[in-house]
Amino acid sequence: MKNALKARLFAERTPSFGTWISSSSFIAVDALKDAGFDWFVIDTEHAQVNPETVAAMAALLGPGGPAPLVRVGNVDVYLVKQALDAGAVGILVPLVSTEAQARAVVSYAKYPPDGVRGAAAAAGSRYGTELATYLRTANAETLVGVQIETREALEHLEAIAAVPGVDLLFVGPQDLTLNLGLLDDRRNPKVIEAMRSVVAACERHGKVPGTLVVNAEEKRSALDLGFRFLSLASDVRFLLAGAKQYLSM
Repeated sequence: MKNALKARLFAERTPSFGTWISSSSFIAVDALKDAGFDWFVIDTEHAQVNPETVAAMAALLGPGGPAPLVRVGNVDVYLVKQALDAGAVGILVPLVSTEAQARAVVSYAKYPPDGVRGAAAAAGSRYGTELATYLRTANAETLVGVQIETREALEHLEAIAAVPGVDLLFVGPQDLTLNLGLLDDRRNPKVIEAMRSVVAACERHGKVPGTLVVNAEEKRSALDLGFRFLSLASDVRFLLAGAKQYLSM
């Protein structure tokens, strides 16, 4: 297993851009795969997508397309195992608020002796035909991301960022805004300061800071703050924006 995205994220300081696949649509992945994105996050937390579809999306992207990542639904060994076995080269786990949760995520994503992931002849290892190589490389090559989106996570930010095996700290901007009692006021100074603190923690501990943006202003702000892993909205937002543009012509 070779993960070019992870290698690039740690070798280069330039931003990496991807998008969220929120539609559960294989067609959306196929239509967007040649648009120039570095990676796709296939959402299984809020989207109605089944494991077979996740595996089909990962296979469609293949080694030459945007890197297939999966946002699982919870800190759960079964969900992490399913995502990685399906062929994802990385995971993103929501609502990680403590060091213990971050350590659990890493453990679920790694084979022994570094973790508890079980071996399977699934898509990740080309159904067992590359199992020997996969078992020897997956621990180092798999990208492990945790989402920082609660007050508790900010209180434990330093400890979470220090966990070995966590590669990416991803601010979930809307949930963080909600948790700070600010509803949808994502431009509030308290939110910006919290995001700045995540970037600073990443710098101290050698992690990659990530977030999601929904417009040009948020993109500029995130880049100015130092975020290097940016999700540019989502497939559903692209659909709506395109439809509105055509209707206004």
